Amino acid sequence: MTDLLKEIKEKRVGTLKLADVQPEEMGTDEPLFGEGLGLDSINGFERVVMLERDYGVKIDSKELGQRVFASPCSMADFVERSRAGKSV
Repeated sequence: MTDLLKEIKEKRVGTLKLADVQPEEMGTDEPLFGEGLGLDSINGFERVVMLERDYGVKIDSKELGQRVFASPCSMADFVERSRAGKSV
């Protein structure tokens, strides 16, 4: 999962245009919303679209989205579990 986690961090920096942040500087369990990067609902929607488009996964409820987008690690875990056909 290390490569996937790295890729997700890189995409997050790129799509959010975080010029002063490097992917390797981000913690794997750093919150994305609120106290972490302080993402808002538009940023959240962009994350949903990116995961669905790039990884073929589906986030079909607000509750699932809250779990998936808790941190970069939870995003990577969701993608891995979805690919393996495991419940999320």
